[in-house]
Amino acid sequence: MLFESVFWYAFLRPLPTMSARSRRRSMQSSEESASWEPESLYMHSPSTPTSATPFTKPPPSSFPFQAHPGNPDPGMPIPGSRSRRSSLESLRARPISGELDLGRPSAPFMNDPSRAGTPPHGDSIPRSPSASFRAPFLSPASRPSSTVWSPPAYPNIGQPFVPDSPAGSTSALAVPKAKPPLPSTRLTEKLTAEDKPWLNHTPTRERASWWLTVICIVLGFIGAAVLCYFGATTIDLLDESQLCQVLNEDFSSGSLNTDIWKRDVQLGGFGNGEFQITTNSDNNLKVQNNQLYIIPTLTSDTLGSKDAIFSGNGYTVDGCTETNNETACKVTPDSSNHIVINPAMSARLNTKGTASIKYGRVEVRAKNPRGDWLWPAIWMLPEEDAYGPWPLSGEIDIMEARGNLNSYGAQGVNFVRSSLNYGPMASLITQIFGWWQTKRGGYNQDFHTYTLEWTGSWMRIFVDNRLQAMLDLTMKSEKKSFWNRGHYPATAQNGSTQAVVSNIYSSGGWDAPFDRKFYLILDLAVGGTSGWFPDGVGDKPWHDGSATAMEDFAKAQDTWSQTWPSSTDDRAFRILRLL
Repeated sequence: MLFESVFWYAFLRPLPTMSARSRRRSMQSSEESASWEPESLYMHSPSTPTSATPFTKPPPSSFPFQAHPGNPDPGMPIPGSRSRRSSLESLRARPISGELDLGRPSAPFMNDPSRAGTPPHGDSIPRSPSASFRAPFLSPASRPSSTVWSPPAYPNIGQPFVPDSPAGSTSALAVPKAKPPLPSTRLTEKLTAEDKPWLNHTPTRERASWWLTVICIVLGFIGAAVLCYFGATTIDLLDESQLCQVLNEDFSSGSLNTDIWKRDVQLGGFGNGEFQITTNSDNNLKVQNNQLYIIPTLTSDTLGSKDAIFSGNGYTVDGCTETNNETACKVTPDSSNHIVINPAMSARLNTKGTASIKYGRVEVRAKNPRGDWLWPAIWMLPEEDAYGPWPLSGEIDIMEARGNLNSYGAQGVNFVRSSLNYGPMASLITQIFGWWQTKRGGYNQDFHTYTLEWTGSWMRIFVDNRLQAMLDLTMKSEKKSFWNRGHYPATAQNGSTQAVVSNIYSSGGWDAPFDRKFYLILDLAVGGTSGWFPDGVGDKPWHDGSATAMEDFAKAQDTWSQTWPSSTDDRAFRILRLL
């Protein structure tokens, strides 16, 4: 319990200052202590309480053992003191600090019997007996009676309140005065007609501008409706009732229907200088999983080595279908003349003489291959050369593509293209073309439907739906005829002579030369010198005009063959359905 007395003494008494000025002020305080009245210091009321001056109730404590008078609450202001600081920044500020020395408390058990229970000034502080003898750290309900002295309590002493000081409010800053309310703008009474003179005349211009705006808005809606109506009703569509099925092939039989499909077997390049041999081998064409597979392979795999391409005994195409050109059926390597065996093998099919159409619809659902310098195509040629040999009688390319990756600079596997090719002579070829691009991936990742819709007055070629049209042409006037679209000169060089350019399509309609029956071709080419793969793009290993083009391509086999997938499903040109 001695520790308790010392603790409260250290808690209530500020630390003394050891300077000389402090000692002088301490002596001065001792001289004034004789007239010091605790009640006058702690209360703003007479020393003797009356009913007119009630004592202030001490603040409640958050600790149960301090909730009784006599147990000071930690942090509670000492009555009569504005601050409980134990030190000062300046001794000069001490007289105005409000800090007071309460003196050392005395207990009955202390050495000086005369000071027992009294403060050092001799005046007793009023307190009840129950507040003098109790254990200070126990709640009132659990305190046993004890003769041990407890620190003096002043339950009836109030805290001074200064309204104009920051300490008199709950914040450190003075609360600003509220602004006076703004004057009301509400009318005291409803305005009469005399109060609104502008109503006495008609606002002609304002009314006219209002009606003009409304009329323009209405006309805009009407115009938009008219455009939508005629745009929907005048679009060129085939009459489904006039269509009859010519070919419906889904390859569900498990084998190629040779009554419809014919193979082109040769190595002549088909006029494009292509580098593949089109064979009749099942390694290059087969029906599997209800699909037609056209598969590119390496000739060196068939011959046994790459060297055989450059210096072998030659190669004869088995079952060659080219009867007018012997060099298209057999080749012998000749290093002095830069002749090599075609370094790749593939396949080509056509429906010539078995299935052809003039006007109508052709649908082919296919998946393109991936691999550098692969050239898949779905296209059509005329059954008869009514206007002359190619290109005079025309060519319809429904879909052409390249197997190079998307990064290829001349439209890789993420592009498909369609075109119409024709002209009055071999040196004057008109090509009308268009393309479509997929923004993600490529046309090698899934099956897509390529469609030709064709009449005597319009042609449309699109992929998957009509909104993705690669070509959309009309031939409804002479100005839009294919002949006038060519803008041909009066004369042109035709071989070694200068020839007059005449309209060879005059015997046909505005849609000539596409006014005849055409048959379907499916093939997968490799390379070529026709310009389909532009020179200098994508590390192309040959030049179209070079006499060593195929030889250069064969020498680079180790490079481009590495881009061909090992999986047949990814390397092959796959056709799912034809209508």
